Amino acid sequence: MGELTTPRDARDAATWSPRVALAARGVVAGLLSAAAALGVAELVAALMTSSGSPLVAVGGAFIDATPRWLKEFAIQAFGENDKRVLLVGISVTVAMLAAVIGVVAQWRPRIGVAAVLILGLVPAAAAISRPTGEARDMVPAVVGAVVGAGFLWLFSRGSDARTSVVRSEHDDSQAGSASLSRRSFLAVAGAAAVVAATAGVVGRAIINGRVEVEALRAALRLPRPASPAPQLPASADLEVPGVSSYFTSNADFYRVDTALVVPSVDSRDWELRVHGLVAQERTYSFDDLLAMPLIERDITLTCVSNEVGGDLVGNARWLGVPVARLLDEVGPSDQADQVVSRSVDGMTIGTPLQALLDGRDAILAVGMNGEPLPVEHGFPVRMVVPGLYGYVSACKWIAEMEVTTFDAYDAYWVKRGWVEEAPIKLSARIDTPRPLSKVSGDIQVGGVAWAQHLGVEHVEVRVDDGVWQSAELAGDGGIDSWRQWVWSWQSPEPGNHTLEVRATDRTGYVQPGERAEPFPSGSTGWHSVVVTVT
Repeated sequence: MGELTTPRDARDAATWSPRVALAARGVVAGLLSAAAALGVAELVAALMTSSGSPLVAVGGAFIDATPRWLKEFAIQAFGENDKRVLLVGISVTVAMLAAVIGVVAQWRPRIGVAAVLILGLVPAAAAISRPTGEARDMVPAVVGAVVGAGFLWLFSRGSDARTSVVRSEHDDSQAGSASLSRRSFLAVAGAAAVVAATAGVVGRAIINGRVEVEALRAALRLPRPASPAPQLPASADLEVPGVSSYFTSNADFYRVDTALVVPSVDSRDWELRVHGLVAQERTYSFDDLLAMPLIERDITLTCVSNEVGGDLVGNARWLGVPVARLLDEVGPSDQADQVVSRSVDGMTIGTPLQALLDGRDAILAVGMNGEPLPVEHGFPVRMVVPGLYGYVSACKWIAEMEVTTFDAYDAYWVKRGWVEEAPIKLSARIDTPRPLSKVSGDIQVGGVAWAQHLGVEHVEVRVDDGVWQSAELAGDGGIDSWRQWVWSWQSPEPGNHTLEVRATDRTGYVQPGERAEPFPSGSTGWHSVVVTVT
């Protein structure tokens, strides 16, 4: 039999195409309006030298409000890509909302425009909620929302597609007439695309022209240290395949912070204000620091979020000014017990004053592994304090040091439940063989151990809960650096085996085996790997 179509079926078939076309128009209208809004907002933020970039403001506010467990998950799951993943997620969410609003606006223009204006309040509120937020930082989001709403109104008013669809439900001859206003729709679409692209390009050009940080950094020639790093013993690097090298390259050094966009700081304009409970407030320029006697030291840094056996740890040669020198110049009060460092992006980090004055090599670093600080690691200046986790010591892009008390102020991470004073936990890690790997013959088991500001004295390895065996230690690079170790596993039996490692520091303290999560003061426990001997 041939295909039969009832009048109702014919009407549905005729009206389906215009409805789909209208929805498609709405999606395009919403996406282009959002692109124009964001482009203009970014341009306004650049012109105002404001921190009110909508995506960054929303992302920063999201990070501030994110529960601890989700932050830890993001760090462990995505590592240094956690911020990139967040920005992509925000962008996808914005695109989806824009598409839905665009479709709604084709039927109800006023509702669509109102939705855009209301959503514009979200990044505006986020911008002013940031640590360095000001009322002026709301302007880019507000201007962007107005531009987006304007384009959406033009998209919806410049089309008779709604009328075409309604008419087609009563008159089959009108089906497909939604294309009658295609020319005006394309004209608005072209205008929105041009505005979005032009605003984005110009805004980026303004930012790049304002601060060419990489060019400044590349041209910088750091002074020679007045106090060079002690000469390393030849055996400081055992050169065992698979074991982390003594120095971690700048490219491979871990990065954990809350900055969605790496701050671009012009070293020519940079200043460090030291104030608070001091006898005399001081302000230092970058040239002031470079003119002081610099020290060079090998120091291992560790993130408090590092899991047992994790890779959020690295060793580098740092160059900088002793923090104690600047504190001596300002004269801290006897009542002070904390120094709160503030980054240019508003991050606050609280460091025990005693740790900055007890003789350890706490420095305001300007160099890392023989070159100026990489931008992502704090250029032009950051703090480095041996023996303390980064969240209480390693302020990047530092701009301020306030001498105060723990009773008077809780820094960013302390407000979120982490402990005030955070000495790094004694730890050892197996780098080789890798977990679940298949091995054979005599096996070199090796890795690194650290006990910052105390020094590693001994490392032991055991197999399947057996007797602890002493490992060979690399040459000692100092109490603030990690040490490589290696143990030769002779003629292992075929099958699955569990390897464990533990370290002992120079005070005789043995690393505990009981596992503890990083929160609230750093992880503990013996690192173990399971391997198969063939």
